[in-house]
Amino acid sequence: MELIVQGRKAYAYTGGKPFDASLPCVIFLHGAMNDHSVWNLLARWFAHHGHAVLAVDQPAHGRSEGPAAASVESLADWALALLDAAGVQRAAVVGHSMGTLIGLEMAARAPDRITQLAMIGTAYPMKVSDALLGTAREQPLRAIDLVNSLSHASIATKPSFPGPGMWVHGGARALMRRVLAGGSGLEGRNLFEHDFRLCDAYANGLQAAAEVRCPVTLVLGARDQMTSPKATRELATALRAQILTLPAGHSLMTEVPDGVLNAVRQALARAQEPA
Repeated sequence: MELIVQGRKAYAYTGGKPFDASLPCVIFLHGAMNDHSVWNLLARWFAHHGHAVLAVDQPAHGRSEGPAAASVESLADWALALLDAAGVQRAAVVGHSMGTLIGLEMAARAPDRITQLAMIGTAYPMKVSDALLGTAREQPLRAIDLVNSLSHASIATKPSFPGPGMWVHGGARALMRRVLAGGSGLEGRNLFEHDFRLCDAYANGLQAAAEVRCPVTLVLGARDQMTSPKATRELATALRAQILTLPAGHSLMTEVPDGVLNAVRQALARAQEPA
């Protein structure tokens, strides 16, 4: 589904069902160097089980027009504007990696609009090493291979997603290369460096957490080398979050798809406490 958000075209995958804003809505927010396709399985399940689904391409990613956003905070404003464009007043938010920071800001800026927040593969602060930022700037294809290797718990990933004949690492690399080729960052940066600098620069997490009113669930990979579970402790405490840990690395949606689906179903079933 195409929408006009802040004057530019934005794309949202609706899970194979016509979008119906009268249904309970879930907005899915991808991480750095990804697009809506990382949510295909989850989006289809929720769309076929009574939800309105918006799995978005963020600005300058996938099928959404640029320019890329200048900050995590501006991406949160964009996502809230997308809900407006879709005719949605209240929604649950599911984010992965950088998308979790966007979701956190959404829940802080519009606490009356966000019903639940699921943060998959998150950390705060989400710092990125100078070495990786430099490689992203100078050799983005090499940086893609490095991040891809760190994002999966094992080279010998069992052939469970989405079926025999699929190559988890190769699929992730192809997606990141496609996003890199199709997008542009700000101030002359390529999109890889741009996305990672947004994660590295975000410093409002604890202040945002103090404004969140909805139930929050952290879905973490026990072997995550990109966003270590240890880096969530202060944020989890501030959010009074439920924590679910799965046997995976950073790419949880591909490594343990059934586990992530069950975790998100549990997260979205949590009732909002009375004010």
